[in-house]
Amino acid sequence: MKIAVMSCIHGNYEALDAVLLDIDQQKAEKIFCLGDLVGYGPYPNAVVTQIRSLDIPTCAGCWDEDIVEGLNSCECSYPSLLAEKRGKLAHEWTHQELHSENRDFLAQLPHGLNLDNLVFFHGSPQSNHEYLLPELDAFAALERVISADADVLFCGHTHVPYIRNLEAGSLQVWVEGVGIDSKEIKFSAPLKRIINVGSVGEPRHGRPNATYVIYDTDTQEVSLREVPYNYQKTCAAIIEKGLPAIFAWRLAQGLEYAERADDPTHVCTR
Repeated sequence: MKIAVMSCIHGNYEALDAVLLDIDQQKAEKIFCLGDLVGYGPYPNAVVTQIRSLDIPTCAGCWDEDIVEGLNSCECSYPSLLAEKRGKLAHEWTHQELHSENRDFLAQLPHGLNLDNLVFFHGSPQSNHEYLLPELDAFAALERVISADADVLFCGHTHVPYIRNLEAGSLQVWVEGVGIDSKEIKFSAPLKRIINVGSVGEPRHGRPNATYVIYDTDTQEVSLREVPYNYQKTCAAIIEKGLPAIFAWRLAQGLEYAERADDPTHVCTR
């Protein structure tokens, strides 16, 4: 069957509405959401309410986790004082804006989801805050998929979509050391894949269009979908509601924005 997988909506209802319409036109039979329903954007309640009303299987994102458990629950630092100020403002605004029933919904979201040989996580099987970047060491990337006991791992969090094929073949591991018997382990692993679905509500691939993925479970065909929408309306609402204006700028550009770190040793790498 054809499934749709989306992530990182970030309170952007206009983008979500456009993506849901495109999913319907693609005739996807099931939708999965990889979290970060809130944060940055001006419509957190509308987004959560829509996901709830459609009963879309959803796993927790790092923003969802932070809203429930407290700011920066991963104990990571911001790259600069200005970024920290903006992050705290957005967190406090979202915390005050979110209705109790929607907060309760975020609180019960699972860390991951699965469908046969497919698994779905916001960041990685290890953490909502881990970035599975396309340049991640191949062995580490393969380990993430194998650790989830899957052939295909869907993720988000980076806001940049990509498909990575990991052809493991036959692996050999030798264990040697003082006081232990040498051991050789051999195992074979079929083709594994990491599919990053990008971001519906705050894309960072250089264009403002929302992104998500259509995956055919029969043919294993992957379609990275890019959907235009009225991002200007969301940008105007960001300003109107008193959220940092830079959020509107980066949404319109489809780019991340961060100042040089005050102390690079404290930048979040999870």
